[in-house]
Amino acid sequence: MLGISTGSAQFIIHDVLGYRELCARWVPHMLSPELKLNRGRVSQELLARNTDEGEAFLRRIVTGDETWVHHYDPESKKQSKEYRHIGSPCPKKFKVVPSAKKVLMTVFWDCDGLVQCEFLKQGSTDNSDRYIETLRKLRARLTRVRPRQRPSAHESANSRCHEKSPILRNLTTPTLQSRPCSI
Repeated sequence: MLGISTGSAQFIIHDVLGYRELCARWVPHMLSPELKLNRGRVSQELLARNTDEGEAFLRRIVTGDETWVHHYDPESKKQSKEYRHIGSPCPKKFKVVPSAKKVLMTVFWDCDGLVQCEFLKQGSTDNSDRYIETLRKLRARLTRVRPRQRPSAHESANSRCHEKSPILRNLTTPTLQSRPCSI
């Protein structure tokens, strides 16, 4: 079309014009002025506590999140081997897509690594009762694993706000608000 090779075109784009091929990255968007103000306030509060309490504050933070984990049993290369005649076309192997089988995973971690990982039982419902039970298990685990340290729980943005705050208050755990990412 232009009468130049692909290599020459790449040289001009990258070296002469200085363009780089970049992938888009996710950034928080659609934050209302109120959410932006709250985000700044929470950040300032965390910085102030870090300044006052130092490293000990950061080491006490335990945060968590929930995600859906898709699972499937892919066929290995050895399992998909077939004997074919020399003139036969190669067998085709299609990419495996995640199946409809999925399970909700709740994971908690701190600065030292993974603290607790829990999967929602088949047929169970993700509700406030399950969340209370998960936090009780987390507290018991933290008492066993980190006996000298009183954790500060970080509220996950994925958990429903109207359910989690009263639960955390009942467990008498000091909590930190999370910064909202988006609406």
